[in-house]
Amino acid sequence: MSVLSRPEFHDEEAAYAYVEARVWANGRVCPHCGECERTGKLGGKSTRIGTYKCYSCRKPFTVKIGTIFESSHVPMNLWLQAIYLMCASKKGISSNQLHRTLGVTLKTAWFMSHRIREAMRNDTLAGFGAGGGVVEVDETFIGREPGMEKKAAYHHKMKVLTLVDRSTGRAKSMVVDDLKVSTLMPIIRENIAKEATLYTDEASHYTRIGKHFASHDFTTHKSGEYVRGDVHTNTVEGYFSVFKRGMKGVYQHCGKKHLHRYLAEYEFRYNNRAALDVNDAARADFTLNGVVGKRVLYRDSLGAQTLRRRRRCQI
Repeated sequence: MSVLSRPEFHDEEAAYAYVEARVWANGRVCPHCGECERTGKLGGKSTRIGTYKCYSCRKPFTVKIGTIFESSHVPMNLWLQAIYLMCASKKGISSNQLHRTLGVTLKTAWFMSHRIREAMRNDTLAGFGAGGGVVEVDETFIGREPGMEKKAAYHHKMKVLTLVDRSTGRAKSMVVDDLKVSTLMPIIRENIAKEATLYTDEASHYTRIGKHFASHDFTTHKSGEYVRGDVHTNTVEGYFSVFKRGMKGVYQHCGKKHLHRYLAEYEFRYNNRAALDVNDAARADFTLNGVVGKRVLYRDSLGAQTLRRRRRCQI
């Protein structure tokens, strides 16, 4: 049977039960007062699906409150479909495709995808290289920095720094404003253990940063050297290849305001990939584990220029 035939993808009540089992894994909790015991499900024809009442603070609540689903009028089973599609698509799925597949408006599909990326985002420190493991570090460039004129080199592009731990097979990416040692050093030292071995390319900023770790070696790409024994950055380059193909082929354009969310999406799928024994269904469940406390407001997701244009239209 196709996984998309499961009841939670088609029946809203089954979808609520599916989400509740994951968000409230340790028992139902009132989001208003934290009550765990004195709550009950409300019935009646006019009662919305998945509504409960807290008999401590006397307020109704659903599993949506305090999550990415809060205040959304999209049926929960469509949310689960969207989450599964984003988790199962290696290079991502565009808002236009979600709009056509789910039967929602383009604006709704775009906003849903950004909320789901927030659920995928993990802001904890990586702790890579613990025990003397190898960590590959490299940067890539994409799009254009806001307000920067196009130049021959990479200076006008947005900068992305990525770390890959060879032992665990996990990656961590972040947007950086520049490639100065003063910018990169705090990020790398916070996320990589001192006893780690760093493998990078020949960029001068890595040479200065590498002195703060147990070992640092690099390959000289300018001389055509890409592998020297175990020394290479091919793992992180492979990560970039999937990221770039997705951003250019599927999403095509991304403003700097949203780049961190797209990075979170690709990082999440990479860290929960089939090579690490995680299938599409498990990946979607992991996303549901991250929906709490990550509500995104539509006005916050719009760019400043868009908001100014809308205000002018309303005057």
